[in-house]
Amino acid sequence: MTALVLALVAGGAVGLALGALGGGGSVLAVPALIYLLGFTPVAATTASLVIVAATSATALYAHSRDGNVAWGTGALFAAAGIVPAFLAGAAAGHLPAALLTAAFALVAALAALRMLRPAGAEPAERAKPVEAAGAGAGLGAVTGFLGVGGGFLAVPALVNVLGLRMRRAVGTSLLVITVNSLAALAARTGTGGDLHWALVAPFTGAAVLGAWDGRRLAARISGAALQRLFAGVLLVVAAAMLIDVIA
Repeated sequence: MTALVLALVAGGAVGLALGALGGGGSVLAVPALIYLLGFTPVAATTASLVIVAATSATALYAHSRDGNVAWGTGALFAAAGIVPAFLAGAAAGHLPAALLTAAFALVAALAALRMLRPAGAEPAERAKPVEAAGAGAGLGAVTGFLGVGGGFLAVPALVNVLGLRMRRAVGTSLLVITVNSLAALAARTGTGGDLHWALVAPFTGAAVLGAWDGRRLAARISGAALQRLFAGVLLVVAAAMLIDVIA
């Protein structure tokens, strides 16, 4: 299978995840870029930010048309995490890679298990500025340490901390991902090495198209089923990363 075909297939999977689940794009994109397309880790993480930013913005537009974005809460959530993300990212450079990978897997697993807890009555949405800012700052710090867009953590936080319904949490998380990805990309300008645009461009294009299909998939699946699916993706990612650390 040629590199171009691999880029298109992987891009479609990333877009589907972002469009349907509101997260998981960078978790899928970085390994695909490294193990399938031969990118260096630095180039892969930078290219991933390009791909995830473009795809998230597209999926955000699609979800906003359906009224599934809490703009005020999402903007505050995203803004509160920018500075902590930069500070934590600087500190992460001094920690062992294995420790960061294990921490990533642990946080993903905990988030998934919380999402799998039996749901009671559907929570009432509550856009409390203090809670939104606190959760956003915490997410930004974790995102800075782990080096990903943070959507796989934003959705559980928006559901469990702020009480957003699953569909609105998915749409709102895309706003958070877009802002975080653009901020991180601006900080990495000139440091990403050769991004191989001949592969990044089709990867991004396939991801954007996949995001539209993901949004339509999300509209056809119940909130509870979507939540279980999201949790399952997180558990698979966590298990794979723990195996990589142990091996």
